[in-house]
Amino acid sequence: MPSRAERSRTNPDLGMLSGQLLFAVQRELFGSLAELGFDDLHPRHGAVLAYLDAAGVRATELSRLSGQHKQVIGTIVDELEALGYVERAPDPADRRAKLIRPTDRGQAQLAAADKIMAAMQERHARRLGRETYAAFKAAFLDVVEHQRRH
Repeated sequence: MPSRAERSRTNPDLGMLSGQLLFAVQRELFGSLAELGFDDLHPRHGAVLAYLDAAGVRATELSRLSGQHKQVIGTIVDELEALGYVERAPDPADRRAKLIRPTDRGQAQLAAADKIMAAMQERHARRLGRETYAAFKAAFLDVVEHQRRH
């Protein structure tokens, strides 16, 4: 029977694979962003930045989309606000609620991140073939959504 270390290397479970992918993507993304002058960002900020919208999004929606607790999102929003990437603004639909919106610096970072991620995805699509990569993403999305429901 193979050891746990051997199984981890030759037949990693879903958590290991998704973690390895996340960390590799974060390393490339945040390393590239740092080279472009966004060196004050860290992977934890991705829980907010990945889901920002120019029109703004409520913290509760960021929490739902990212899977992070509202308190964690609040702390990250505080950090990003102090760094100048986001601002809080009244929600026109409900003045009691706040929207988290990217500032000009935040918009620049989002545009840079979109280009970096598009290049990563293009690299994988070329390597695997576009149909295979599209099928992989569809299957991966299905697994993620199914897991989140449980």
